[in-house]
Amino acid sequence: MKLSKRQNAILVGSILGDAYVQATGKKNARLRYEHGGKQKSYLFWKVQELQPLFNGTPCYLERKHPISGEKYSYWRHQSFSNELLGQWRKFFYPKGIKCIPKTLAKVLTEPVALAVWYMDDGYYYLYLGRTSRIEAKIAQLALKKNFELFPVVVDKKRKGFVLYFSPKETEKLHKIISPFVLPMFAYKLRHNFLTP
Repeated sequence: MKLSKRQNAILVGSILGDAYVQATGKKNARLRYEHGGKQKSYLFWKVQELQPLFNGTPCYLERKHPISGEKYSYWRHQSFSNELLGQWRKFFYPKGIKCIPKTLAKVLTEPVALAVWYMDDGYYYLYLGRTSRIEAKIAQLALKKNFELFPVVVDKKRKGFVLYFSPKETEKLHKIISPFVLPMFAYKLRHNFLTP
């Protein structure tokens, strides 16, 4: 199976963001998307963009929080298992835990990848999850090399490392990603650079 340049970019942005690539054997893996009830259209957009990887339609689920007991809803869709996703699993989960690969700059090259990552996990920060400072620096350098963006690595303690964008860098970032940001995320764009 082959994906287009755009599809691979959306996949990279998704994995850097909220997606999970689950191993299903030695060589294969599948992609899982989960988004809150209010982000149904966003999940459907991702599934449509990566149509060769998915069959069927997303499902609506409800769950109780184990501590608060509060009920919340979300949408989930999982791709079918294949070797291509198995390769992405090895790249981003070499030891079974998601990381920022040393060669991130080779795959994070398209503005749409950056836009998807931002729609998933961005505002004035790009969240990196449970990564090391070294991995955060790798992400920082990838943005510098490929997009001429200069975020600062910040330790948010319990939330992990993030890339912080100053007002000037935020404006540069928004100009790069705005053509690819969906209208539902217009509130995340500082001066609303969304094109009609």
